[in-house]
Amino acid sequence: MIKRSKLIAVLIAGVLCVTALTGCGSKKEKLTVWSHLTEAEIVEFQKIANEWGKENKMEVKIVEDKGKVQEMIQACNTSNGPDIILGMPHDNLGTFQKAGIVSEVPSGMLDSTKYTSKSIMDAVVVKGKQYGIPLAQETSTIFYNKDKVKEVPKTMEEIVTMGKDVGFEFDINNFYVDYSFISANGGYVYKEANGTIDPTDIGLKNEGALAGYEFIRSLVQDHKLMAGDITGDIAKADFSAGKTGFYISGPWDIDAFKKAGVNFGVTTMPTLNGKTMNSFLGVQVSIVNAKSKNTEKAWELNKYLADKSSEIVYNNGNRIPVLKDALNNEVIKNDEHAKAFIEQAKNSVPMPNIPEVQAMWTPAGDNIKLMNAGQLDVKTCGENIVNQIKEGISQLK
Repeated sequence: MIKRSKLIAVLIAGVLCVTALTGCGSKKEKLTVWSHLTEAEIVEFQKIANEWGKENKMEVKIVEDKGKVQEMIQACNTSNGPDIILGMPHDNLGTFQKAGIVSEVPSGMLDSTKYTSKSIMDAVVVKGKQYGIPLAQETSTIFYNKDKVKEVPKTMEEIVTMGKDVGFEFDINNFYVDYSFISANGGYVYKEANGTIDPTDIGLKNEGALAGYEFIRSLVQDHKLMAGDITGDIAKADFSAGKTGFYISGPWDIDAFKKAGVNFGVTTMPTLNGKTMNSFLGVQVSIVNAKSKNTEKAWELNKYLADKSSEIVYNNGNRIPVLKDALNNEVIKNDEHAKAFIEQAKNSVPMPNIPEVQAMWTPAGDNIKLMNAGQLDVKTCGENIVNQIKEGISQLK
């Protein structure tokens, strides 16, 4: 009888454990976040995620992921995929949207008045709908060595003249950086109008684009400022060693130059032929996997992380925050390097975020490199870029 009573008690306890919401042995719900940010940023975001997890009785794990776009898409379609991707470059949004694995931002979650520019909001819009929350922004502009450059030039023509004496190098075959020269006179990648990007209208062989290629070519062929095959690493090393007075890059290089003891400043891009040089704008965004089993909670966490992202991306990632409140922080307001990038971002154009952007990078970089090597003239360079982009787009369909 005693044994039977004990057995019944055990069975009842077992039923209670199974049916209770927080029953015996039940596992806490879990959200998985894949991050494309730096390790230092991930550590800080994990702390924030733990706070949210404690309040919401959920486990949150943030892991570093460096997978390529197609690998990420494949993973998102499996049961082992992430619920959130944190810090993804915004130009991948269209590809993810086309694959059906990015969830639309819930209505009313994003308040455009809180962000630093319309461009930030445009970066997360695909086909009129929002698919990500902005975390940080970056663009490229001019670094200069204060020991070599006593007066900051206002024009690119002045930089070229001064560069012959103090040195001027950058990753000249990198289309991300080169876009400033191409855009100055009216070149563009894909035509944008009213929030819609048209991949059939490519502006990389019009007169403005050709003028940009010609200026780029002249830096190598005519002015002999740098080798036609110079890499970003070489240009960065030369500036870090004090060999050059001017260098073009983004905020990601600030920390390295500080550690190297370079006495440097950062300024906005000067004019070229009297016109504004519009650099590319990159926005790190955070998205929710449409295949997540808990998209509602994923979006809640996503918003929580984004709202608290400013100090993390600034202090640990050398990135520029996207929220107006963050830019009013006294530390950032007094940061001369950050201020230059904040100002340049106002004259920046978001990289295209449609799937066809995949067809842009290789043709542009390869043909500019051939032009700088003297193997292509400017017109042929532009024609090749456009024709090869069109061919690449046809293969995406």
